[in-house]
Amino acid sequence: MSLTDTANLEQPRPQTEADPAMIRLILGAVAATLLFASLGQTIVSTALPTMVADLGGMDHITWVITAYLLASTVAAPLAGKLGDMYGRKLVLQSGIAVFMVGAVLCGLASSMNTVIAGRAVQGFGAGTLIVTSMATVGDLLPPRQRGMAQGILGAAFGVSTVVGPLLGGFIVQTWNWHWIFFVNLPVGVLAFVILGMALPTRTDRNTRKVDYVGAALLATLLSTVVLLPNAAAAGGGWASPVVAALAVLGVAAVAGFVLTETRAEEPILPMSLFRNNTFIVINTVGFLVGMGMFGTITFLPLFLQVVKDVSPTTSGLFLVPMMGGLIFASTGAGRIMSKTGRYKLMPTLSTGLLAMAMVALTTLSQDTPLWMIAGTMVLVGLGLGPVFSVGVAAIQNAIPQSLMGVGTASANMFRLIGGALGTAFFGAVFSAGLARNLAGHVPGAMEGGLRSLGAETVRAMPPEMQSRVMEGFSAALHPVFWIAATAALLACLLSTRLRELPLAN
Repeated sequence: MSLTDTANLEQPRPQTEADPAMIRLILGAVAATLLFASLGQTIVSTALPTMVADLGGMDHITWVITAYLLASTVAAPLAGKLGDMYGRKLVLQSGIAVFMVGAVLCGLASSMNTVIAGRAVQGFGAGTLIVTSMATVGDLLPPRQRGMAQGILGAAFGVSTVVGPLLGGFIVQTWNWHWIFFVNLPVGVLAFVILGMALPTRTDRNTRKVDYVGAALLATLLSTVVLLPNAAAAGGGWASPVVAALAVLGVAAVAGFVLTETRAEEPILPMSLFRNNTFIVINTVGFLVGMGMFGTITFLPLFLQVVKDVSPTTSGLFLVPMMGGLIFASTGAGRIMSKTGRYKLMPTLSTGLLAMAMVALTTLSQDTPLWMIAGTMVLVGLGLGPVFSVGVAAIQNAIPQSLMGVGTASANMFRLIGGALGTAFFGAVFSAGLARNLAGHVPGAMEGGLRSLGAETVRAMPPEMQSRVMEGFSAALHPVFWIAATAALLACLLSTRLRELPLAN
């Protein structure tokens, strides 16, 4: 009998009817925890220029983001496994404490190096919270109800993506940048107390053997994946010695990790999961969809600022339609999953819609009306939403209860890996295309003279050169969205291979 076949036999049915008021209280605290963890990632973006002006360290600015992303990516699978071994309550409260320590370090920082260190601590706490929050839903609710709850948690990500930058800008303008790290600490304290009172404490005191070697190898592997794009950007491209060294290290880490996990008593990521149809299909789809999502978030504001001449704040607001569509589709798919017990068709249809939206973005030009761009972003959000809510719930339904945290962590991990690699690849394609398109029209285009090309630079050009740059800029983006459309189409085709398992009430 396979792992997939035994999934429902090994998952004890949660007793939600015992105390529904307590369940709602816990879910509210979990949702608040997830929101404040995800806000920690997005609230910093609009404050970075002010922080650099105050502390200096422009050459380290990207590490404020990278340190957070790296730490949260590494923390996710470790937190998932520790939650399976020692219980969600301990891991959730530890994650909240770590996150708040990192926030205080950043808020009191007097140098960029201290901010980066604090962001790494924050990221580790946030990665722990995001994964453990989703796994807690799997513990509390029966399979039929998880889709709706995961849809609500997925909506929290969408809210944070839009609210975070706006809130960060408001705080910086009203007070100072230090307060962006202190503003949500009361929410963390409240969630810590509520979870402490409401969540049960694990009574199993059996000694567990932690897979330290596997954890170290997985951390090494994930670190190389996250660091590769930064190394390529800073070290002379994808053929640079630093990138080659990281690639070799990553391959060695993969080989060592697989060998270790096949022998470990308590593996961090059991190799048996890779024989599970739902685990493989959902995580591969998440990887492909992550490429499209992060590529869109990265490059659409750039197009709007340079080609359509809108302000940075306005360009950020164009992500609101995408997040509106994501929230609507995520919660709607969760409700359908809960009412019907069916879910296979939703990721297939949504990724097909995402592919069509990406094809529409390949037509962007100077003449594209802003309302059409906003409408296309709604379609992008509608395409993304069901993948988030249905994906996690489907994995939780297909694996043993003992691997709930590990399986939940995998969904977040593969999506982040897809986003990191996809954004780096898209950036290389865009930069090469822009250099070709403007060669002979803009001095130094083929020699890297476009690195500082921005809206102000374009506005200062003569009208004829402006038109040429905008045309070349738009054309350079088209291959990016064609690749994203291809990835979404592959995700759609792969979704048809998903084997739908019954959802218990």
